[in-house]
Amino acid sequence: MRLDGARVLVAGATGVLGGALTAELAGRGARPALAGRDPARLARAAEAHPGAPTAVFDAYDPASCARAVHDAAAALGGLDAVVTAFGTVAFGRAAEVGDEVAEHLSAVNALAPAAFLRAALTVMGPGSVVAAFTGVVAEHPQAGMADYSASKAALSAWLRAVRREARGSGIRVLEARPGHLETGFADRPVAGTAPPLPPGGDPRRVVAALADAMEADAELLRTAPDGTPVVERRAR
Repeated sequence: MRLDGARVLVAGATGVLGGALTAELAGRGARPALAGRDPARLARAAEAHPGAPTAVFDAYDPASCARAVHDAAAALGGLDAVVTAFGTVAFGRAAEVGDEVAEHLSAVNALAPAAFLRAALTVMGPGSVVAAFTGVVAEHPQAGMADYSASKAALSAWLRAVRREARGSGIRVLEARPGHLETGFADRPVAGTAPPLPPGGDPRRVVAALADAMEADAELLRTAPDGTPVVERRAR
């Protein structure tokens, strides 16, 4: 697909990663729509993209996620891509993480992104893209992050299954599985404390690679052991 002129909804546009992605897409000529949880932060994010439609959503309200998709499609005259770039994290041994925290992780990291992309599949046509950030933990679950890893793995499994379903309709499903990024994400857990982590990767480098992957009709973005983004035409 060509990003120049493409109509793209970024869910999580108020975050570090989503904000960087929105700027990258707009820099390539895309027409963005922004969705976020906090109205004030969403208004500030929209200042950088005059005329871009915005929508507030609540991860605990799947209907609000779907509504954001439909509202963006109406405002832009259709959608060529929808990308989810939001999530939350918790740390701690599985026996110590409460059920409410586990449920929260599942709602924010798996069910809400799926609600966005499920709605996108109903309004987009051949040549369009749905994309989501999962993370390296979707493939390599980590001790002390069992419930977080499981929520990301659940979204990854959903994407793989939907990819098979969507091929017949010409809609591409792209998954981004980056390693640890320097976004401050690990400093804002809903529970627990982050273990010592190596320096994170540059989120701007990853979103540039994601934009490349969208234009290259790829299915997977991952990072190599040295942190280099790798775009793969076919997901493994």
